[in-house]
Amino acid sequence: MEDCIFCKIIKGEIPSFKVYEDDYVFAFEDISPISEGHTLVIPKKHAQNLWEITDEDLTAVHLASKKIINAINNVLNPIGVACLQLNGRGVNQVVMHYHLHLIPRLKGGPELPVSSWELKQGDMEAIKQTAEKIAAAIK
Repeated sequence: MEDCIFCKIIKGEIPSFKVYEDDYVFAFEDISPISEGHTLVIPKKHAQNLWEITDEDLTAVHLASKKIINAINNVLNPIGVACLQLNGRGVNQVVMHYHLHLIPRLKGGPELPVSSWELKQGDMEAIKQTAEKIAAAIK
């Protein structure tokens, strides 16, 4: 896509701090990191979100993310890594090109805002009904 910032990064039209590249995937450091080592893993073929990405590209992104998360672990020795992927502006997807965030939490660092929330048990009957509707809609 011509006006997509991530497509421009892949083409080398916009600079990035590349950490990994193969035939299907490009990965680089986020320039607005939540923590040190915050890395974005993207497919080279443009797809806006999980609804659009091909199975082949989705598989490639996640296989690459495993290699990258191992490297993050070796270099930064985090106490954990959040893997975050947003779909649509309603959940604050800013760049409309599928991307997986790998966000390390380093020892002594603050909690990651994407991985800390209050756990409250929901309405079991409502959860059951929603699960049944979703299960029935799977093709």
